[in-house]
Amino acid sequence: MKYDFIAIEGNIGAGKTSLATRIAADYNAKLILEQFEDNSFLPRFYKEPDKYAFPLEMSFLAARFQQLKDQLGTHDLFKSFTISDYYIVKSLIFANKTLARDEFKLYTRFFNIIHQQLPKPDLLVYLYLNTENLLRNIRKRGRSYELDIRGEYLEKIQKGYFEYFGQQPGLRVLVIDTNGLDFVNEESDYRSIVSLLEQDYPSGIHRITF
Repeated sequence: MKYDFIAIEGNIGAGKTSLATRIAADYNAKLILEQFEDNSFLPRFYKEPDKYAFPLEMSFLAARFQQLKDQLGTHDLFKSFTISDYYIVKSLIFANKTLARDEFKLYTRFFNIIHQQLPKPDLLVYLYLNTENLLRNIRKRGRSYELDIRGEYLEKIQKGYFEYFGQQPGLRVLVIDTNGLDFVNEESDYRSIVSLLEQDYPSGIHRITF
């Protein structure tokens, strides 16, 4: 790989963890996986989003910052690069779509302080799936607290990512439309994605559709 730190991003159900885990195993990379299943606010948020949005987003922000600070602050001499299945910017994107205006203003102050303390990924990969396929994947993996997720919510999150990317000219972003791929079960599809990650990209947004 040409990059020291690759972050895999995408909407809920896009396959971030599956792809990052496979690449880490195949290319001897240090793997950082988001730790979120112990968040007690998550199932309550999906049922009562207005009530639990702020504590949920603040708890996610704290947990993600602590994990990335610990993991990115140490270099593993026996690993060729680092790959994660998320990056801290997802905190801001989700919060922008779930919090009230005054709550988001306060949240942003905390986020900006935290964001400055973390290194940016050399390549941020965004796995794009349409809403229908996201919902299919969510149902397939069967997490009980995700079954109340609505398509409208996923569409808002998707829109938030692209709004953010458009405001970050210094960030190197690779958007891969995976609607026609099955990189979990089809080896050729997986290899097609890996080949994209081995290329040099200038700063900006680069869109790939198969």
